[in-house]
Parts: sequence; structure tokens; C-alpha cells
Amino acid sequence: MDPQPPPPISPLQPRFPMHLLLIHGLARTSLSLALLDQRLRHAGHHTEPFSYVAFAEDFDAIAQRLHQRIQALAHQGPYGIVGHSLGGVLTRAALGMGPVPTLPHQVVMLGTPNQPPRLAPLAWNLWPFQWLTGQCGRNLTCQRFYAQLPPLPSPYTIIAGTGGPTGPLSPFGEEINDGVVALTETYITPQDKVLQVPVWHTFMMNHPQVQALVLQALA
Repeated sequence: MDPQPPPPISPLQPRFPMHLLLIHGLARTSLSLALLDQRLRHAGHHTEPFSYVAFAEDFDAIAQRLHQRIQALAHQGPYGIVGHSLGGVLTRAALGMGPVPTLPHQVVMLGTPNQPPRLAPLAWNLWPFQWLTGQCGRNLTCQRFYAQLPPLPSPYTIIAGTGGPTGPLSPFGEEINDGVVALTETYITPQDKVLQVPVWHTFMMNHPQVQALVLQALA
């Protein structure tokens, strides 16, 4: 009897479980990724939050802590990183701080502003935003910071929201956006194939379609 081909792998059944580092966005906490965390663990992955408080810690210090954690994970088997918004920027900065023994199997960025976001300078004019976000918020307004931000050395997937407002009253005009970041601002290179989902920036990680795309990227 001829051998039967193996059944197709479901997105909920990864080829191998990975240790996943989950990094929240600016002015959020690890609780914002709780539903995504639950779905990833249900799929068989091991998850770990990476937390920071922007008003209490400079961007450079956070990125250095993240680099050290990645160094440790690189000795423990396959691992990946999922970053929402600023979490993706921190990942790029951390991986650019020096070589690691093993690069992440996959980096998934959710609504990450990989180009200077046009709303950041407007927000920076508000003192509560300055106080809450510190150097992290300031970096988002700085062309020089982005010019020095290294590309990702590992495979990556970008997922962008498209549910933001457009039209004459929108700060984005007719450009597709997620309410905070424009679609074009999520690209690292013009050749990137960005996955688009009709969701808003702040809660995109809770959307079932976004979660399914994360699982597919990690598979």
C-alpha cells in the first residue's frame, strides 16, 4: 500500500512550538496583548511578555534590555517576536545592537510605524504625550532617528490596519490608515508585501483575522 501523505498543518498546529516574545505598543501594557497571547498559547507556542514604561525609561535603555533578552532566547531554541506598534521599532533597534547567536525565526509587526508617522509631531505638541512617552515618543518625530534605525536581519511579516478615517477632515487625507499610522508608514522597504486588515490601530491585535495572520506567519 502506498504511504498516505501527511495531513495539512492547521494554523493552530505549528510545525514546532516556539518561544514567542510579545512586545506591546507605546503607552500600553502587556495586558493589551492578552487575547493574542491566549490564542498563541492555545496554538502550542510558549509566550513571554516584554514590558516597559516609556515615561520611566529611555528608548535606548529599553532596547538594550530587549537585546539582552533576545541574546538569552537565542540559546534556548527556536523563537520569534511579535511587536505591536512601537514594539516593532524596539525590535529593529535591539536586533541592530549587535550579533545574536540565532536570529528570530520570524518577527511579526502589528501596525508598526517603520517610517516617521505624520501624527507623532502633532501629538508631541501636547505635554501629556511628552510626559507619558519620553524619549520613545520623541524618537517617533525624528527623521534622524529613523534614518539610523537598522533594517531587520531576520524574516519578518508586517500587518497593517486599514480601518482609519479618510477624506477632507482626516489628517491622512485619502491615504489608507489605521487611525494612527498610515499604510505607507508601515513599510520598511518599498518591496515589502504588507498584509492589510480593516481594523483600527489600538486594538488590532484582538481581531480574529489579525491573530490568524500572526499564526500563519509563525508557521
